[in-house]
Amino acid sequence: MRLLFVFGTRPEAIKLAPLIRKFKTEEDFSISICITSQHREMLRQMLDFFEIKPDYDLKIMVESQNLHDVTCKVLQKIQCVFLQVKPHMVFVQGDTTSAFATALASFYQKIPIAHVEAGLRTFDKYAPFPEEINRVLISHLAEYHFCPTTKAKENLLKEGVNEHRIYVVGNTVIDALIETLEIIQKRGLEQIYQKKFEFVDFSKQVLLVTTHRRESFGRPLQEICHAIKQLAFNFERDIEIILPVHLNPKVRTVVETILTKVSNVHLLPPLSYPKLIWLMSKCHFILTDSGGIQEEASFLGKPVLIMRGVTERPEIVKEGKGKIVGANKEKIFKEATGLITDKAAYKKMARACHIYGDGHASERIIKTIKAAGGNLDGTKSL
Repeated sequence: MRLLFVFGTRPEAIKLAPLIRKFKTEEDFSISICITSQHREMLRQMLDFFEIKPDYDLKIMVESQNLHDVTCKVLQKIQCVFLQVKPHMVFVQGDTTSAFATALASFYQKIPIAHVEAGLRTFDKYAPFPEEINRVLISHLAEYHFCPTTKAKENLLKEGVNEHRIYVVGNTVIDALIETLEIIQKRGLEQIYQKKFEFVDFSKQVLLVTTHRRESFGRPLQEICHAIKQLAFNFERDIEIILPVHLNPKVRTVVETILTKVSNVHLLPPLSYPKLIWLMSKCHFILTDSGGIQEEASFLGKPVLIMRGVTERPEIVKEGKGKIVGANKEKIFKEATGLITDKAAYKKMARACHIYGDGHASERIIKTIKAAGGNLDGTKSL
């Protein structure tokens, strides 16, 4: 059975890596990997870390490209890969423009699509943008829907997706997280990272901040940065703040302008995935607009303040592991202050839970595909 995995960003690589690695141990499958290079440097870091070698690279990345560019280039270039591989099934992950364009191209060729991390919704087509609509459109093109939670399955059922094509398996990001922690120990990276981050006083409360969303560009990002600055000043003796700065100039310019000279705010280049996971495991709590970090933090038992107006991962809020604070300076400051000063409030949120998976999502996906056998004609119902 010929399977083609197509992805282009670091988050996709993280979440597909454990699945690809497990599929490669199965004799019944021939695995091909195509990267679009929607991200380039950060994507390569992940491939190297998980020891995954792509067979094809669409090389679509150019400076200042827009969504039209990404969509058109993937649609045009992926067809040649289809002709060479002749896949029985194409795997895409999540909600990127690479994933959507690949799913659309697969549909045009009547190749069945397996969608990993299906069914997440905010029900606001502009938040996250363009990811919400990418995800919705993939759901109506795919044959197999691998959902992380029962809530995601319910979302798909409400949209009329056939229940027999939906599988709740957990999120492969937890598979990747567990595998990464094991690799850190196996390769002796713990000691290396401790030395690399010796400029951080871990006897204090360490706050990890990440922000990169398009909807945060401009005024919202300024609000976020001013909230971070106020926290740093008000709790100068108590906290250290680590903020890996995204490469996008629209992020970097704002962050560096507001936070460069704040002594207990450490602005770093983008971190490799294992370094980020290591820091997450060591930090006190996290402020983020990332989706994947919400899932990883819940597994690690780290409270999360979600710097977005809405999240497609409502389970973390329902379970009391995260709070939505938006890009609102006052709300971010208030909720962060509570976690810094109120031990009882912190303890209530700082408990590990498995709402997004137990580390066996990849195994369940493979079992499902095996059970499907030869029924891979995309023109027929499964």
